[in-house]
Amino acid sequence: MILLALDMMTPTHQSFGLWRHPEADVEQYRDLDFWAAHARMLEEAGFDALFFADVAGVYDVYGGDGRTAIAAGMQYPTLDPLLVVSALARETTTLGIAVTASVSYESPYLLARKFATLDHLTRGRIGWNIVNSYQRSAMRNVAGTDLLPHDERYDRADEFMDVVYDLWESSAPEEALLRDAASNAYLDADRIRPVDHEGRYFRVPGPATTLAGPQRTPFLFQAGSSPRGVDFALRHAEAIFVSGTSRENVARLVRSIEARAAELGRDRASFRIVCSITVIAAATDAEARERHASYLELIDREAALALFAGWTGIDLSAYAPDDALEEVHIEGNRSALQSFTSMDPTRTWTVADLAEFMAIGARGAVLVGSGETVAREMQDWLAETGLDGFIVDYGIRDVDLRAFARHVSPVLRERGLIRPAEAAEPTTLRRRLVGADHLRPDHAGRRPAS
Repeated sequence: MILLALDMMTPTHQSFGLWRHPEADVEQYRDLDFWAAHARMLEEAGFDALFFADVAGVYDVYGGDGRTAIAAGMQYPTLDPLLVVSALARETTTLGIAVTASVSYESPYLLARKFATLDHLTRGRIGWNIVNSYQRSAMRNVAGTDLLPHDERYDRADEFMDVVYDLWESSAPEEALLRDAASNAYLDADRIRPVDHEGRYFRVPGPATTLAGPQRTPFLFQAGSSPRGVDFALRHAEAIFVSGTSRENVARLVRSIEARAAELGRDRASFRIVCSITVIAAATDAEARERHASYLELIDREAALALFAGWTGIDLSAYAPDDALEEVHIEGNRSALQSFTSMDPTRTWTVADLAEFMAIGARGAVLVGSGETVAREMQDWLAETGLDGFIVDYGIRDVDLRAFARHVSPVLRERGLIRPAEAAEPTTLRRRLVGADHLRPDHAGRRPAS
């Protein structure tokens, strides 16, 4: 299975109120020594990559301002994960590092340069989680504009991707490097190709300023379950990231993605599907349940509603706890709403239900138990849903992922579900996950060599 560790450089990511737990070290997010040790631990535990979420704004929809999120330390304040990648790559040899970056307000030219740089410095272990911004606060502060309509954001994102593919795949290929002292030619200037892109949203005339790295294009992740979002993911993603409250609705989502892939002519073997879960493990089921119970005593339900409001644009502060969620048209993160409406047609979720569920692990299921119990559940999820792997979240940073490494990873190795420690070899992230260093020949981003 693919095994990713989910995190964010912020006090509280997706389990709210637990910074008050006596075992929590809430300031770890800004300690480079912690991240270095954490990355080494994940590598030894058999994780394929550390996956950083990121946002550039404040969750200010709930109650009409950001006070709830700020007071809870809920994804605020944040650090920029791109700036820690090089340090973590220096500490590890096989662990991939995937970073979220938004196409809504980044420059395609500069973002392509950053990822090409990191592809070199990580020796090909960098991944990119492609996102469209759903935060109006981020758009206003970074780009000085409001959000585009939902589907138009994806139209713009498609053009953004066309630009970065040109920059990575063919503008400055590794083959241009000559280092020919006799002829005084460091590079073959004829092999450096201007992009000459002029589209609806972007104009990029010149060539890339960074030679292509070991992967050329970073390994591509994307999440989205709206019809337009799924089409975007199926054009670009090599791993699609989904969330669901149960095996049944995750299986339903996987089947819908696979059906749409068949309609679009995308080979199922050309992409992976991974699902977020939160794992609370211990030596025994009883110990794990006890830990989970201690978390439930501290959860911050209002912070969970602030996250949901930021994702969707729906402010639930004016609703009663027993009011039911309904499917409505939104311009925000539609998959976040659908997780509790159309993706789960067997259940009616109230505002109180939503807050209780999201307070630990947000939209993902929570697995609680011994290493044997959690490993068995993960194996059952794979068998029943069609997933290729998981992105593992925590209740308390470090504590729960160390417990996963100690109790769950050995069982997964015994069952042949993750690599034996001695079998890990330095490769690109793409080779580790899909068996090749570069984009498949049939991928939308593949460009002919210049």
